[in-house]
Amino acid sequence: MTHPRVLVLYNSPTLPPDHPDVAAEAEVVETVEFVVESLRAEGFDVGRLGISDNPRPLLDTLETSRPHVVFNLFEGTASRGATEAYVTALLEWLRVPYTGCPHQAIALARDKPKTKLLLQGVGLPTPRFQVVASLPCPTCELRWPVMVKLAAEDASIGISQLSVVESQRALAERVSLLFEQYHQPILLEEFIDGREINVAILEAPELRLLPISEIIFAQAPGIRWPIVTYDAKWATGSAADRATTPRCPAELSAPLAQRLQDLAVRAYRLLGCRDYARIDFRVNHVNESFVLEVNPNPDYHPGAGLARSLRAANLDHARVTADLVRNALALGNSTANATGLAR
Repeated sequence: MTHPRVLVLYNSPTLPPDHPDVAAEAEVVETVEFVVESLRAEGFDVGRLGISDNPRPLLDTLETSRPHVVFNLFEGTASRGATEAYVTALLEWLRVPYTGCPHQAIALARDKPKTKLLLQGVGLPTPRFQVVASLPCPTCELRWPVMVKLAAEDASIGISQLSVVESQRALAERVSLLFEQYHQPILLEEFIDGREINVAILEAPELRLLPISEIIFAQAPGIRWPIVTYDAKWATGSAADRATTPRCPAELSAPLAQRLQDLAVRAYRLLGCRDYARIDFRVNHVNESFVLEVNPNPDYHPGAGLARSLRAANLDHARVTADLVRNALALGNSTANATGLAR
């Protein structure tokens, strides 16, 4: 196979320019350009496809173009985030090899309360939590302060300095606002005051722990809580952005680094991740570690945290991109040989 055909699949931005979450959705277009250029430089025959709520263009393209691999950058549509998992399930159904995590891992990770129950079930530490499934907001059963976040969103959507609350009244106001804006259950977590650590894992094909990253929090006007808000992540140059500086490699003691890496691998395997993922932690002032989230297919943009960890490991992001495709090809060929199928 001289020039394998690769389809770069992504979610077409659909939010209007004045929507508060538009930055999180729009960045994927830049990521697509990076991936396409990287793969063409490695000799692949590359096409691209952006889809939204209708999967028919994907089905038609798979039928007509018959790509050997899909490079999956699809993050779900703005109105139906769960479609992120639906796409991978569809590819699995059609036996089309693709990069990134399988549908089960994505579906589990998007359901933050279910992920936390799984973590608890195998003894992995995670902050105590409570789920608000409907209004009115129930009495909080957790210790104050409490972090309020959407139960099925990522990319810091819905998170601001008002997300950490210290009273039932403030909690009820925040929960009501999120229900009104996003129409989904709300996750309450006991707030862990301390450090925010990210452990990225690459598996193409051997599992490799990348250098650990930390968000360094600084004092700034209007910034009280050391958290990564939506503005910190997406509003470049804002006060929140300036108050959250990434450092990679993080400055950690050897025992703490080893513990975080061990926990990260266990969480990665627990959810059934593949190819690449990021596990987010909070570490309190006595070095107790808590898994906040497991992130299958984290932001692949060349300016995002995964790329930062790759650089710290002296790995070329473009070459890793090609390696992920080759890995998917190898996995696809193994499946075809086992089932008698061939593309």
